[in-house]
Amino acid sequence: MQALYGNFNAGQDNIGTGEKELLNSINRFYELFLYQLSFLIEIHDFSKRQLEEAKQKQLPSESDLNPNERFIKNMFLEKLAGNKTLSDYFEKRKISWIGENEIVRRVFNNFRGGPEYAKYLSSEENNYENDKNVIVALIRNYIVDFPQLMQFYEEKSIFWIDDIDIANIILLKIVKTSRPDNADKTFSELELFISEEDRDFALSLFRKTILKSEEFGKIIAEKTRNWEMDRIAMMDILLMKMAVCELLEFPSIPVKVSLNEYIDLAKMYSTPKSNLFINGILDKLIDDFKKSNMIKKSGRGLM
Repeated sequence: MQALYGNFNAGQDNIGTGEKELLNSINRFYELFLYQLSFLIEIHDFSKRQLEEAKQKQLPSESDLNPNERFIKNMFLEKLAGNKTLSDYFEKRKISWIGENEIVRRVFNNFRGGPEYAKYLSSEENNYENDKNVIVALIRNYIVDFPQLMQFYEEKSIFWIDDIDIANIILLKIVKTSRPDNADKTFSELELFISEEDRDFALSLFRKTILKSEEFGKIIAEKTRNWEMDRIAMMDILLMKMAVCELLEFPSIPVKVSLNEYIDLAKMYSTPKSNLFINGILDKLIDDFKKSNMIKKSGRGLM
């Protein structure tokens, strides 16, 4: 969506250049996501170092010598830190927090002083679900929007500030859906593209939406006669063109999936009422496509 918006807005004629930039932007986003994931491991390591340093004091207290080790034994974080495939991803892409100890220290100390951490340490429920929940609280309340962290990412890439919200949504989803019996497999499969088919889909959707932009625009205009096209938000037109492209050009994607996807994108990226507008137009188009047998889907349940 972002690549197409940039392409149409700039009047870019070279699709090959646009595809290259699309892959570059996806690659940059993936690197940002890996940084956020590795930040959890860095906080875990920092908490371990703090406990060890407390034991080395000249006059350690009882709590220094016998600390509550609940957080450093957090099962989710231990599985995350111990995953070899994930470690290889970090090493290959040079994902590192060396020299950024102050950011890690501030986030962890804020978290340690908060109610979620205290409740977690005192809870009688010592299980994987409880360990996941405290990480969700850590991300939501202490990592998301932390100013120094946002500044660090902005200095790394000017694109990352726009992408950080989506990276955090995916990060939270991975934590929430993790189970003790599938965590290692999940972490081992966090690749940029799961398969060549996914990569081809991204490029194909980009290319076909551009090549058939005029055709899709006419189809949409038929259902928006009561609206002047120049008064409809450019993002709304783009999202509808992409949706029409999926409906007509991608036989393996269920109609409902495409419809829901673009309504969600409209909620996130366009005007407050865009999702209702796009939903109404696409509903009418889908009815017409079905009547004229334009939608060709293969597989059960795809209509």
